Amino acid sequence: MKYGKISVSGINIFYREAGNPDSPAMILFHGFPSSSHMFRDLIPMIAGNFHVIAPDYPGFGQSDMPSRNEFTYTFDNIAGIIDGFISAMGISTFYMYVFDYGAPIGFRIAMKNPGKILGIISQNGNIYSEGLGKKWEARAKYWASPTPELREQYKSAFSPETIIGQYTFGTKPGSVSPDGYTLDIHYTLRPEYDEIQSDLIFDYQSNVKLYPKFQEYLRTYKPELLVVWGKNDPSFIPAGAEAFRRDLPDAEIHFVDSGHFALESCCEEIAGLINSLMVKRKVD
Repeated sequence: MKYGKISVSGINIFYREAGNPDSPAMILFHGFPSSSHMFRDLIPMIAGNFHVIAPDYPGFGQSDMPSRNEFTYTFDNIAGIIDGFISAMGISTFYMYVFDYGAPIGFRIAMKNPGKILGIISQNGNIYSEGLGKKWEARAKYWASPTPELREQYKSAFSPETIIGQYTFGTKPGSVSPDGYTLDIHYTLRPEYDEIQSDLIFDYQSNVKLYPKFQEYLRTYKPELLVVWGKNDPSFIPAGAEAFRRDLPDAEIHFVDSGHFALESCCEEIAGLINSLMVKRKVD
């Protein structure tokens, strides 16, 4: 494993890298409230088949966290920085693994650069209204009628109890290491973190509005698609995985017995499915 930072538009982006640079590239797009650390176990399991690169977004993990006066925290802007990161790394074509926040970021990049995408792995990376769990009904009301009180209320998403619940809900007792959520909780303690993440919670509505465009991209370009879903995820429910078949009938869809952060308890199973992509590619 190699670790580094590269400057994109004046923002230092941290990344993890492994595998042979001559192998097909695989960009890993992390979720909330995590970082590339969530791929710590997956990377060595797939590095034999892929040149794996996992960046931290601006404001996440070990990447720079510019102040809100210096950088506007929207999904459009984060996608622009990560698109620049991919170019700065010299990656011309790649598979992308999208999870949670990584789905709207990755699909923005794919729509802009359809010729660069070799295939997509969506692990609880939702782009369908059917995949939105019950909590999103309340958030839609917040987006329609934002108040300072509701903004404060949604800061509960950054509490230690909520973060631990995101990792452990829907998993077998004792199957989730505390390493991931402990590090995420540590990052929440940084100055301005709660306001930056509150900006992104409010901007998430932009992703829902783009769902039809993301789906149109799939129908138009028909990328190879592997969907792996923690079936007990309350945020992005299984209907979101099944919905991919509407736009790509040949999509390969698998459910694992886990929750939102399925890599924490089902990493070997997911890695095996990803590595099978290369087996199929060699056969074809």
